[in-house]
Amino acid sequence: MVQSISIDDAAHRLVSARRILVIGCSGSGKSTVARALAARLGLRHVSMDREVFWMSGWKERPREEALARLAAILEEENWVIDGTSPGTLHMRLPRTDLVIWMRPPRWTSLRGVFGRWLEYRGRTRPDMADGCPEKIDLEFLSYIWTFERLASPKIERGLSEHGPSVPVLIL
Repeated sequence: MVQSISIDDAAHRLVSARRILVIGCSGSGKSTVARALAARLGLRHVSMDREVFWMSGWKERPREEALARLAAILEEENWVIDGTSPGTLHMRLPRTDLVIWMRPPRWTSLRGVFGRWLEYRGRTRPDMADGCPEKIDLEFLSYIWTFERLASPKIERGLSEHGPSVPVLIL
């Protein structure tokens, strides 16, 4: 069971939190929230897309290398990690003080993705690996459209199995 907390409780916990996960669907505002929190709290902002999963030219980093990179980041004392990746929750949750789960309606996420595309089209956004210009395709739009139905249950299982005592603020 996910230990959902109130916004007031989360604000109180943020004072001492040193390792924060910001998760949710693409376009939900994860990166914006994570960057703002990291700056406000003086913590390192880690974009999993940029630092763990992607290489130039939209090439996925080999799984073992990606997991090794993530493990090294997790050893650090202070971070705000921006990225969902249910398959890595078993590594991240034991080191996490607080999870912020961005869960807007799918239309909000789609609007966020299209806005991001308009802002960065033909260029690489700051939270993506170099050489990965912003793009939208049907596979990506399908991922967003089905996120709540397909990805959220995996996230809930991961939170329950690997971080049952980690507080989760759902926005």
